[in-house]
Amino acid sequence: MDQLKIDTWGTLICYLCIINTIGFFLMGIDKWKARNKQWRVAEKTFFAVSLLGGSLGTWIGMYAFRHKTKHWYFVVGMPLIFAIQIVFCLLTFKL
Repeated sequence: MDQLKIDTWGTLICYLCIINTIGFFLMGIDKWKARNKQWRVAEKTFFAVSLLGGSLGTWIGMYAFRHKTKHWYFVVGMPLIFAIQIVFCLLTFKL
């Protein structure tokens, strides 16, 4: 039973690292595409990645690349999604 808990936590941490890295790099890619007048990443993609657990990476990417920081729905939405996910985890896992 203990091995199952370790495997589950390891899988969850690995997943969160991957999805947050994707969110971070999506911001960078979209910023690069905006500067080079190329096809852009859809805003719903950023929110989908965030809702799937990548909100912290997307939020950090916003400020690291100075991208989407003038859109109120990103400035408010990303931290809000992250806060809701933290509360959900605290209540679910009783941490």
